[in-house]
Amino acid sequence: MNHFLSIRELLNTLSRGHKLLAEMFEKRKTLSYKYDYALELLDNNEDIIELLKSRDVIRQNGAFLEMDDQFLQFFEQVLEVNEEINTSYINGNIEQVKQYILYYLQESSDSRKYTYLKSIKSLLRKIGRITIRNIVDVNRNIENTFKTEPNYKIKVLKLENHKKKLADIKFLVEQTEFLIGEDEQTFFKTASDEELKAIITELRLYLNESRHNLIDTQKQIVEFINQTKYQSKFIDKLRQLKYLKDQFELKAKSNIIEVLNNNNDVPFEAKPFYPLKISLDKLLHEDGYEIVKKVNKKIKSGVLPIYKGAEKITDDYLQASAEEEIYLNLEALNNSFMASGNHLFDFVMQYNFPREVSFEERVTVYCQMISIFENNFNVTEKYNSYNDIEYAMIYPK
Repeated sequence: MNHFLSIRELLNTLSRGHKLLAEMFEKRKTLSYKYDYALELLDNNEDIIELLKSRDVIRQNGAFLEMDDQFLQFFEQVLEVNEEINTSYINGNIEQVKQYILYYLQESSDSRKYTYLKSIKSLLRKIGRITIRNIVDVNRNIENTFKTEPNYKIKVLKLENHKKKLADIKFLVEQTEFLIGEDEQTFFKTASDEELKAIITELRLYLNESRHNLIDTQKQIVEFINQTKYQSKFIDKLRQLKYLKDQFELKAKSNIIEVLNNNNDVPFEAKPFYPLKISLDKLLHEDGYEIVKKVNKKIKSGVLPIYKGAEKITDDYLQASAEEEIYLNLEALNNSFMASGNHLFDFVMQYNFPREVSFEERVTVYCQMISIFENNFNVTEKYNSYNDIEYAMIYPK
């Protein structure tokens, strides 16, 4: 592999090929990506493709391109869209935390002890996030398997595998709780670090949430497995009956006549329907009119709704009227202030406005003047107070 010589070179390479990499990542579940499509996407710039190939970011297989597994896994992990559940990664982090704790307790140098402590805090952050993410991925994979897998035998095998992974995650949660609870009490008492305490608290919350999610997921997967096994047995029995029927051996090699004679079910009888009356509160508050319209369409009654016409508009309502309002001209107020020798607050309080202006409105005008005409004012560092209001002494420039 042609390694990158620096992080700057790696970022520049990914930046140049970001359009192609984003497109290939979105279509990563397809078998391959055609070279011609990539060339068209990059405006026939083959240099970018050759650069990505030379750095082993992508590989060419005949007329197709595919992203390297290392970069594909990196993008999936960063974007948290990976579907593979890797419990060994969590277990590896737990073991590494134990090793760093041992190193920390036996180290005498403060700088090296800080390095080990920093690594321990980083690993503990990872364990909480990865555990929650793995449970979310398992839930999604369980639902996808149950809903989309057409082969019943493969479906059962996949669900059993997911069940095993849930057990592994549960074991790792217990190991992590034991690690921060009882196993390494000496370290957590010795390393009196506020950030470490906050990380431990956050990790406990993650583990508590994981434990509750695992309980619900385990119940769900057991139910899915039971349903799948029942459906599988039913399909196998149905196929066997179909085979005997096609061979004209159904009556001879089965007890179907006896079963049908002892069965009193009426499969073609209409399903009983027990209507429930809608409450008046629902009709009044939850789109009751739309419900009535839907019921009316199904019933197809000949009764048409009567629309009540609006009353006649009076002539007084149609007559135009004008409403006058006196507004405060801040521009004229600013011109008057610039000609005065007083400070702004006193000027506003004593100004004769064209209408009655309360004290609160005058304070608002004072603030508006500062905000709008700030460049025309000289704001000093002196302050004064009036009616429990402290204000700056502002003069015209």
